[in-house]
Amino acid sequence: MGEPAVVVGLTSSQARERLAVFGPNTLPEKAPEPLWHRFIRQFQSPLIYILLFALAFDAGLWIYEGARGWPTESLTIGLILLLNAGLGVYQEFRSEGALARLKAMAAPQVWVLRDGELVRLPSQELVPGDVLRLEAGDRVPADGALLQAQGVLLDESVLTGESVPLDKTPGQEALSGTLLVRGKAQLEVSRTGSRSNLGKLAQMLEQVEAGKTPLELRLDRLGRQIARAVLVLAAVIAVAGVLAEGVDHLGAMVLFAVALAVAAVPEGLPAVLTLTLALGVERMSKRKAVVRKLAAVEALGSVTVIATDKTGTLTENRMSVHLLDAPDPTRALRAAVLANDAEGGGQGAGDPLEVGLLAYAEAQGVDARALRQQHPRLGHRAFDSEWKFMRATVEEEGRGVGYFKGAYEVLLVRCRLSPEEQASWAEKALAYASEGFRVLGLAEGHGEDEEGLSFLGLVLFWDPPREEVPQAIEMARAAGIRVLMVTGDHPATALAIAHKIGISGERVLTGEDLEHYDPETLRQVVGEVNVFARVRPEHKLRLVQTLQALGEVVAMTGDGVNDAPALKRSNVGVAMGQRGSEVSREVADLVLLDDNFATIVAAVEEGRSIYENVQKFLRFLFSTNLSEVLVVGVGAMLAFALGLREADGSLLLPLLAVQILWINLVTDGLPALTLALDRNPGVMRSPPKPAQAPLLDSPSLRFVLLSGSVKAAIALGILGVVPLLGYGLEEARSACFHFSAIGQLFFTYPSRHTRLFPSPNPVLHGVVAAGVGLQFAVGSLPGVAGALGAVPLPMALWGGILAAALVAWGLTEGLNRLFWRPAVRDSVR
Repeated sequence: MGEPAVVVGLTSSQARERLAVFGPNTLPEKAPEPLWHRFIRQFQSPLIYILLFALAFDAGLWIYEGARGWPTESLTIGLILLLNAGLGVYQEFRSEGALARLKAMAAPQVWVLRDGELVRLPSQELVPGDVLRLEAGDRVPADGALLQAQGVLLDESVLTGESVPLDKTPGQEALSGTLLVRGKAQLEVSRTGSRSNLGKLAQMLEQVEAGKTPLELRLDRLGRQIARAVLVLAAVIAVAGVLAEGVDHLGAMVLFAVALAVAAVPEGLPAVLTLTLALGVERMSKRKAVVRKLAAVEALGSVTVIATDKTGTLTENRMSVHLLDAPDPTRALRAAVLANDAEGGGQGAGDPLEVGLLAYAEAQGVDARALRQQHPRLGHRAFDSEWKFMRATVEEEGRGVGYFKGAYEVLLVRCRLSPEEQASWAEKALAYASEGFRVLGLAEGHGEDEEGLSFLGLVLFWDPPREEVPQAIEMARAAGIRVLMVTGDHPATALAIAHKIGISGERVLTGEDLEHYDPETLRQVVGEVNVFARVRPEHKLRLVQTLQALGEVVAMTGDGVNDAPALKRSNVGVAMGQRGSEVSREVADLVLLDDNFATIVAAVEEGRSIYENVQKFLRFLFSTNLSEVLVVGVGAMLAFALGLREADGSLLLPLLAVQILWINLVTDGLPALTLALDRNPGVMRSPPKPAQAPLLDSPSLRFVLLSGSVKAAIALGILGVVPLLGYGLEEARSACFHFSAIGQLFFTYPSRHTRLFPSPNPVLHGVVAAGVGLQFAVGSLPGVAGALGAVPLPMALWGGILAAALVAWGLTEGLNRLFWRPAVRDSVR
């Protein structure tokens, strides 16, 4: 069997020309939603229906009463609805833009021959005529013909539904979307994008899933429950008002009931939540962690165990050969080159260990390419975690010779060695491993025989730990997260590296232990041991299941085809972006662009920070909305009891519907959004939140109830005090309106202070200052004030309003000290 002809692929200029002709290798996407359709969709909400009903009802009353003057209340409600819809469209664009950028970052990369060299490119840049290098775990990115196929098994279930992988040989076609589950292949691309078989079927695996997360669903459910309760309360109050005031005041009572409903329901919550999640995952991407499934954001905040690979994640994945311990170095180097699937010439394509072997051999003067051409392969067995070695059978002096590379303990028992020789080699290997070296065995045999081999020696690899890993492990430990090392290396190597990076423990569990221990024993030892060695992918799955049975929330890393079940079963599956297989990235929740353990910890920190920010604006929205409900409800009852009436004889309401709408527009929108920009440096100094923890925990609920009551009490106090100072009821209601708006803006600060004091947020300061200025301008311009049912106020009253808002802020900050102790002060406001 001769060596296949040398393939050089396309030149860069040829590829650019073909890309212009054929377009990018992407599947057709549906056209973006028109702007007008997005705008109309903002009104499709039960909460908006309430406001539309109020608008129609008020406009109907205006027409019924003769259409005299301007329907200021109807116009104001309509303007506020339009502004709210505009803000919703803006938030959608921001969210979709963030997700689109994440999708581009998560796009698969492939090895392509360009200008005679292998380069790593995004699959969307492929064109017909490109030659690709594919390995086990890669998904075929375009249709093409196999130029080389070494032990190739192709899973075509995505296209045919056939679950059994098929053997493929050179000359056969491989279709886009199929999965290489075993072997190595060289593919010449024939069809890309919409012209490919997968494109014709219009199937696409989304890289970023934008569906609703469990957190969003829980908030939606909470919002619906609140809306139903408030609507029932509003209906009862409207009926009671009509009974007390008479049918003549039906319009005012219905508007009052609507105002109460609007005051209670946090209508800005869904939009704020969506943008918070989108901005959060975009922030994660800047720290090299791409979130593929937004549900992972919530799970990240609750992670209690991180089970991580060693090579490339805890270490630098620079598998440089430290020493070749061999009686005949020439034969050993020959085995290292021929039993090797990596590409030579410093291209870096292939497994890092095999790349390191080739680099060492070439540094010793071996011409790897010439050696492979002189000794073409007659057969081979690909490496698998099941048998832990690789065999390449080549022609040498007219006969077949098998070269082996793999775990030394597996090869030693297959070699013709005396017990003393075997023990000597094993003792040396163990000593090397205990120093932290990864130890590989080399052997040779006759033809395709895999027993009675000749042992050629040991190769020592040194893969230094990443500098940032010890600090990341310490940060995880301080955050109440346990870090487990899960590796295929020898137990002694694993333990030595674990001690260097700060993972504690003297005991190592092997894959065989995980396989043979009974469930009770396994749960006990898994709760105590932090280092797992000689672990195969199926062992990872059992480890995840055992940890979850112990009540842990598990983040598991993986990069191979067989890691997919463990990644899918874990609470947060973490795939490697650089060395991970495509199938592992498809099932993962999180993709590390730099394959770095410290990035996992950074992602957990961001996940916790996102959840913390969500809780902040929940506290903010519910506390301020509660205060509005109390002001409107209690104020109306007091007005009825005291006989306070409008000029037309209707009951005096402390806040009008249009005023509540204005407060919620100005104070629930932008200030809540700016809370999503908060950074929380102390978030990793507390234990993980339980996975089923309520959205508002007990301290947060106390904060909502007490701070909302404080603000309502001061607002009602203003209603009572202002008339005593010689002002009329209109001035009193206007002062209550302005205090409610300004006080609500100030409430963003105590809402963001819990056990943590976040970093300064200049955007929040600017939004609060602008909101206060806008409220002053609205109250000072007679025309605008009149449209909002208010009257201009003298400066003395403005001073009193500002002082009252500051008092409410100070009292609420004081209550915070009672709810959350001890405080973690990582930053000043």
